[in-house]
Amino acid sequence: MRWLRRVVPVVVLASAVAGCSDGEDPGADPVPSPPRPSAPSGAAAPSEEPAGAVPHPVSLPALAQRAFDGGRLRLGKEVARTGRHRQYAVTYRSGGLTVSGRLAVPDGPGPFPAVVLAHGYIDPAVYVNGQGMTRERSWFGDHGYVALHVDYRGHAGSDADPSDGLDMRLGYTEDVVNAVVALRAWDGPVDDDRVALVGRSMGGGVVYNALAVQPGLVDAAVVFAPVSSDAVDNFERWIRPDPARDGASRQILRRYGEPAAAPSFWQGISARTYFGDVTEPVLIHHGTSDDSCPIRWSRVTTRLMEQAGVDVTLRTYPGEEHAFGPQWSLSMERTGRFLRSHLA
Repeated sequence: MRWLRRVVPVVVLASAVAGCSDGEDPGADPVPSPPRPSAPSGAAAPSEEPAGAVPHPVSLPALAQRAFDGGRLRLGKEVARTGRHRQYAVTYRSGGLTVSGRLAVPDGPGPFPAVVLAHGYIDPAVYVNGQGMTRERSWFGDHGYVALHVDYRGHAGSDADPSDGLDMRLGYTEDVVNAVVALRAWDGPVDDDRVALVGRSMGGGVVYNALAVQPGLVDAAVVFAPVSSDAVDNFERWIRPDPARDGASRQILRRYGEPAAAPSFWQGISARTYFGDVTEPVLIHHGTSDDSCPIRWSRVTTRLMEQAGVDVTLRTYPGEEHAFGPQWSLSMERTGRFLRSHLA
């Protein structure tokens, strides 16, 4: 309902997901939730909480109960310009933190539809403002969309991540939800009734999380080469086997437990557990030769979303790899048609 998008209430529901990368290092972390009935392997579990259950503090259900405080969107210096739009360095408020980003604003009076962009994994130590979805941000600006690219906490000019990475990147989800709230609170040319989320790789997992945590927040979502909707898949692919992350892996397992020993935690941070809560149409783009985020992940996600009643479309790209090269323009044309049909 439209009024949900204006106020962004504290929605108490169960929600969770994973995270991946932009052809950069696709690491993703999981997040816990309250005990839930076990679902058949690969299936979405029911989203209802047992009466009186208290969500694990590091979980999508706990995040869903939070009051989102997005606001104070401040435009800094102009950093880029084309014949159709301008881009600015920006900051906004999220969870009591200051988060930086880039904002593309089309020329003209507006109001314009808007997208919030969730980039894939890039080591925060080397990440710079606006990195990861430069092509997409420029495309949206040139095609008449206000596009807010989120740096995430701990990146570029944002405040440090207070969890030190042990919130399983749920803070990134909070930053993306608050970016939508901040755009709507901004006194700029944004059409409040036409807002979408767009993510790639790890950012695709962030988008899945946001859809589960705040149904009704936006009108549609698009993801490119997303991570798995099962947090265990992402942990086993990037965190556990990486010697450089051995310390992080040990901390995660010590605090939250092995997936086999603590299934409720890992289900609680996996978006597929809560697909029944998703209300927005979703478009997934995935290349068949993606060796970072295997296309089978998106095929399973699509099947589980369909079973949960989500309006989901999977577009596959023969021979395309993780970063999208030759068929990127086609993927954006399809994205444009999808958003025009759902941001009407």
